[in-house]
Amino acid sequence: MASPKSRVVHVVAGVIRDARGRILLARRTEGRDLAGLWEFPGGKCEPGETPQAALSRELHEELGIEAEVGAQIICVPQAYPDKRLILDVREIRAWRGSARGLEGQALAWVPPHKLASYAMPPADRPVVAALRQPEHYLVTPEPGDSDDAWLAALSRSLAAGVRRVQLRAPGMADGGGDTRLGPDRWQGLAAAAVKRCRAAKVEVLINGDIALAQRLGVGLHLRAAQLRDLRERPVAAELPLAASCHDADELRAAQQLGCDFVVVGSIKPTPSHPSVLGIGWEAFAALRESVSLPIYAIGGLEPGDVGEARQHGAQGIAAIRSLWADA
Repeated sequence: MASPKSRVVHVVAGVIRDARGRILLARRTEGRDLAGLWEFPGGKCEPGETPQAALSRELHEELGIEAEVGAQIICVPQAYPDKRLILDVREIRAWRGSARGLEGQALAWVPPHKLASYAMPPADRPVVAALRQPEHYLVTPEPGDSDDAWLAALSRSLAAGVRRVQLRAPGMADGGGDTRLGPDRWQGLAAAAVKRCRAAKVEVLINGDIALAQRLGVGLHLRAAQLRDLRERPVAAELPLAASCHDADELRAAQQLGCDFVVVGSIKPTPSHPSVLGIGWEAFAALRESVSLPIYAIGGLEPGDVGEARQHGAQGIAAIRSLWADA
């Protein structure tokens, strides 16, 4: 891990697409750090340069193309042993010329769905997730008295565009929870919710209950306490595995276990805990540096906060109230 006093290197990279929608990757040449790994093309931002000017220059020098630099996709802070990297990734709106490896680097035009199969530096992996995975992660609220009303609200949330859902009933993983929501009712409700998510082609995970996730054949979202006790992945490799984390040790445990993404927070005070101060975006970014996992920020966040979340290296936001479509 880099120390807080390590040098900070600002690198800007571009997502370049061809007419077929493929994305260009460049392979790091021998003699460089992380040689042989694939990355999004770009380079260092020199003193006094804007990120847009630096990226345009780097793509001309490395690839021989003239690029029109667009909006920021994500900015990933990443700690390396000798430095702290800020990887600022921009969309390339248009480009002219024939892309060639002018510095001897191999190039590959990759279909988006195959990006994750390329070995990449840690900072580039969250970029792939930002391009391919949902920016919103809905955490369902406690069901009230009516299962039909809860399921109808879930359907409205899916129709509104939610593509990744965590089915959560507080206490159910420990056999507790609201006295109105016993295990039998929750299992039936979860099964009905899974059916609706599958029909909408939405990824779904069960919170905390390993046996229920396995029985329903869906993903699993682990509580932070569960990370300490698990030594191997509790669901099949083809099913999503996530976890809630609060510090760097939990993040590293989630990465070692093979989690596909995690949730970190609380970023801001929430309506349910208005007196609890959130960790804030700077502390979130400091935790982001320690792993290469996609990370959702949670706690007092709205869909409109996705842009700020991406500026600090987040995949997007996770939320209950702001993503739940009440009537």
